[in-house]
This record gives sequence, C-alpha cells and structure tokens, in this order.
Amino acid sequence: MKINYLNEIPTKHDRLVSWVKEWAELMTPEGVYWCDGSKAEYDKLSEELVNGGLATRLNPKKRPNCLLFRSDPSDVARVESRTYVASEKQEDAGPLNNWIDPAELKKTMRGFYKGCMKGRTMYVIPFSMGPVGSDIAKIGFEITDSAYVVINMHIMARVTPEVYEVLGADGEFIPTVHSVGKPLARGEKDNGVWPCAPVKDKYIAHFPETREIWSYGSGYGGNALLGKKCLALRIASVQARDEGWMAEHMLILKITSPEGEVKHIAGAFPSACGKTNLAMLIPTIEAWKVETVGDDIAWMKFGADGRLYAINPESGFFGVAPGTSMASNPNAMHSIAKDTIFTNVALTEDGDIWWEGIGYDPPDTLIDWKGNKWNAATAKEPAAHPNARFTAKAANCPVIADNWEDPAGVPIDAFLFGGRRPSTIPLVNQATDWVHGTFVGSAAGSEITAAALDLKAGTVRRDPMAMRPFIGYHVADFLQHWLNIGNKTSDDKLPKIFFVNWFRKTKDGRWLWPGFGDNSRVLEWVFKRCTGKVDAVKTAIGLLPKKEDINISGTDVTSADLEALLSVDIDGWKEELSAIKESYKIYGDRVPRELLDQIDALEKRLG
Repeated sequence: MKINYLNEIPTKHDRLVSWVKEWAELMTPEGVYWCDGSKAEYDKLSEELVNGGLATRLNPKKRPNCLLFRSDPSDVARVESRTYVASEKQEDAGPLNNWIDPAELKKTMRGFYKGCMKGRTMYVIPFSMGPVGSDIAKIGFEITDSAYVVINMHIMARVTPEVYEVLGADGEFIPTVHSVGKPLARGEKDNGVWPCAPVKDKYIAHFPETREIWSYGSGYGGNALLGKKCLALRIASVQARDEGWMAEHMLILKITSPEGEVKHIAGAFPSACGKTNLAMLIPTIEAWKVETVGDDIAWMKFGADGRLYAINPESGFFGVAPGTSMASNPNAMHSIAKDTIFTNVALTEDGDIWWEGIGYDPPDTLIDWKGNKWNAATAKEPAAHPNARFTAKAANCPVIADNWEDPAGVPIDAFLFGGRRPSTIPLVNQATDWVHGTFVGSAAGSEITAAALDLKAGTVRRDPMAMRPFIGYHVADFLQHWLNIGNKTSDDKLPKIFFVNWFRKTKDGRWLWPGFGDNSRVLEWVFKRCTGKVDAVKTAIGLLPKKEDINISGTDVTSADLEALLSVDIDGWKEELSAIKESYKIYGDRVPRELLDQIDALEKRLG
C-alpha cells in the first residue's frame, strides 16, 4: 500500500518511521500528517473543526481564541470499565485493574483498527511530557485521527519539533495509538456529529512490558489524550518502578513565607476533594505566597543531593468546569479567560460559556451541552454536563510559579494526602517516618458523593495515594515501590508526609473548617514543620499540631471547633483500622510486611 504523506517526514528515526508506516497500512487513512505543534497548525485545525460543525468559536470579545465542543452523550468521561492493563501475567495487573491477555487483546483491537481511519487524516503528534530535554521528562508519539485530540495535546503536552532533536536517530519513545473508531465512506463527513464508537467497542489498553498504549472508540479526555493519565500515570508508574523514580497523581505547590523562605509541596487527593482549588490557592494569611507548579501529576527523581525533584509533566490544565467560579477558584477562572477549549459546557446567546456553580445565574435561555435550547425556568437537566471540561494553558495561570518549567525539577519538602471525611480523620496529621507515611497514604479514603452513581453515597472508597484508577501494575507492588524509594536516601532528605482533611463536620452537619483559601493556615503549619519551627503532639495516630500553632485569627473557627479538628477519636479510629484491614485483604498476599506491621502497631497504640 502506498502511503500518502501530506508533509515531509521530519525524522531519520527508522523505528519511529516504520511504526507510523505499519499503523498507516493497517488503518488506511486518506493521508498522514506529521504535526509540528505550531500556532499555524493549531489555528488551521481549529478552523477546520469549526467549518465542519464539530466546534463553535466563542465570542472573541468575551473569550479570545476559545472553542466549544459537544461530545456524544456516550463519550463524556474516562471509561474505567473499558480500560485495561494487559500485563503478560494477570497477577501483575493486580486486583484494581481490568486485565485481558495482551496477545488476545491486540488481536481483538487490530480487528477494530483495520481500516478504521478511512476518509480521515492520520496525525502523528510528537510530544514531551515534561520540559523538552529534562532528565525527568519522557518522549511520546501519538497517532490519532482526531483533530480535537491534536489541539488538546498542543495545550496539555509540549508538542514541538524539538522532540526530534532529543530523540535523535535511535532514542526511546513511548508509542501511543488512538482512533475515534468511525471510518468515513467516500464523500462522507461527520456533519457536526461527534465521532466515536459504541461503549461496547471502546478500548483503552496499556501494555506495561512493551510500554505501549492503544486506544479505540473514544475521542474524549483521558481516553484519547494519551499523554495524560495513560502515559503520565499508568505507563509511567511502571517505568518509575523499574527505573527507581516516582510517577504520582499529585499537584505541586511552591510556598514562600513572609521571610522569603521557599518550600515545595506535592499533594495527592481523590476526586471531589478540592485538588484543583488547592493547586491554585490564594492564601488568607498575610504575606504568605502560594504558586502553582502543577495541578494533577508529578514525576519525581532523586537529585545528586539525595532529594526528590519533581516536574509537572503536563503543560496545561484539563479541569472540571462545573463548580469552578471566582469564589471557589479565581485563578482557574483567569486561566480560562482565553486560549481555552471547552467541552460539554453550555453556550450563551452572546457566545460565552456557562455551567452550574459558575457563581452567577444563567440567562433565561441558552444552548445546553447536548446542543438543545435550555430554559432556566423549565429545565429538568443541568445545562452543562457534570464532567464538562476546560483545557487551558498552564502558562495562562496568574499564579504559575517562575520555576514550573525548570528541567531539573523542584525539590519536594512534603507530601500531602487527603480525603473527604466528615468524621474521625483530623484536620492535619503528620506521619512519624517514611514507612508510617506510606501506610497513611495506602489507607487514604474518601467519602463517596452522590455523583458516583455506581457506589453508595456516604461510604468510604479506599484510594491508595489517590492512584487507584492509575496504577499500571499490582497495587501491593506499588506500595512496595514506595517503601523502596524510602530506602534510597537518608530520612532527613525524604519529604515529610502529612494527611489533611478539610471536610470534618459536626453531628448536625456544620462544617468545622472553612476550607478554600483558609487551607493556607494548615499549609503554614506544614511549612513550619518542614523548617523545624514548631513542635507537634505525639498521638496514637501520628503527630498533630498544638492548638496555638494553627492560626484561626479572622475566621469563624472557634476554639471548640479547633479542639474537635485536632482530637483523636479512639473509637472512630478503631473502626477506621478495621476498614483498612478489609481494604488490604483485596490486595492479596503481596502486601508488604512493613505495612502489615504498621496495622499491628496502630492497633496496639489505640488500645
């Protein structure tokens, strides 16, 4: 088969060229286009998407250089039930991943891929996860037939010809393949209809041993932007295990004290726990400064000094729109003022966007995320999908740190774990050492909200290190890897580990802690613990603050509230320990002995 290359092949990397040729022969696109990441490319593809009816250009006076997309109602989120870790041995995928034999899965998917790009262009996207050339970064290539994916990847990764310079003629790259799974007959067009395959034909497959990612049938988010969760967490977690570093579902903050001292904190939080808000936090305590290095993923390697240095492998924010407002996250709102791709939000008559929780009432009529007229007085469904998204440049964030793209990374002083827990778990608790901290992270759990339709609201879902959906191998081996990391350097050079809980309530349902910008008051204590400027109270569960060391001046938090927030509920913790034991049973007999010892030790301390 003769391949129609639409532009010059930009590399002498034989394996890369052969890989593209092999897939083009299987998928039979109209032509193959090698992307360059330029503004001209972005603008051209954007115009094609608008002209084809798949995108709406927003009012340039209100949202300069912004587009709105509406996806198919079957294609609105990550599809966990169709996401696979196809390790060579089933036991290596572990109990938290879906598994299919890799040979069988590849045979099935090749059947779907055959001829799947008929009538479409195959785009080859060169990208770097992390600053190009950084020792912590990784190079990937994504084959896709979706221009929507290309322009989103422009924002979310470093798409640039500089990738080829780093790659050279024989460098390592992670091969990723994507198709929307909707071939076009001769002369057929999408005609403004979002292309995707039925849910039963969707596959998001990871092959850990060969470092491959194959995705078919979905054009949406984490299913299609393969540099994101697929590469940056599932495959990278396997690479990190094998190469002795860390790929974690963590935000990265830069904190500067009034005296000008700087610390960097990485934090892992399950969904609906305020992670994005914390990443862009505006402190309510005077003269403290918080800046954003990353809002979602951290890759960390040891530096020559024995400390962990982190980069944000992404270059953009893929955030949930509903609930984002000037009250909850002004910096996110400023970030999406221009150069942003919106998906499944509502459209106003004057060409702006709207969603539930944006902070102001909707106009009387607008166009909802399904493309239908929506009236505020009579509507029975939300105007925006609950998982509606924005894709925005990190560089447009007003509090982006000046060192966020430092190829050497930033030194991490502390890890935060968190969860949505209305009782038992205190406002902040410091682990006594790395092993205890690994145990604390492994036991992280969050109360299920009503939005999780497949789980009972009010129950606690265990989410070790907030990585439950993203570990590319057995969860118990992942926990062992954390313990191994702790043995690679001295205790004083490892990040200190804390667990925070902004979500404590009284029995009558009143919040005990104001949250949002006031979370800076907890960060202040964490900062001071990292500098040795405050002591802590040793308890059965860890190291807690003295009441006087949490600054509540100017808040509605009473002394009694603070007492409750910093108390140790022994009976509640005994129930918590029982639940942790049950969660460990799911992980099988590979759970590290050190963590089982932590359970025994906590049980003794609780009495």
